[in-house]
Amino acid sequence: MAVKMRLRRMGAKKAPFYRVVVADERAPRDGKFIDEIGYYNPLTEPAEIKFNVEKAEKWLNNGAQPTETVKSLLKKSGIVK
Repeated sequence: MAVKMRLRRMGAKKAPFYRVVVADERAPRDGKFIDEIGYYNPLTEPAEIKFNVEKAEKWLNNGAQPTETVKSLLKKSGIVK
């Protein structure tokens, strides 16, 4: 079972915000997930990014692979170099 850190779309039509979740890579985008570690709101200026740093580092150390988008958000937050 491969575990991924990815975005889960929430919010209304044409007004999305995203939760950063840890999920099995076979699960659907907005389906079952293991843990929620943060959120991302691209509609605010500047974009709002919030992570639970302890949970994010724990999952990265346990081998969870972030998607490209989540990796860039982690870099912007200073969690990943």
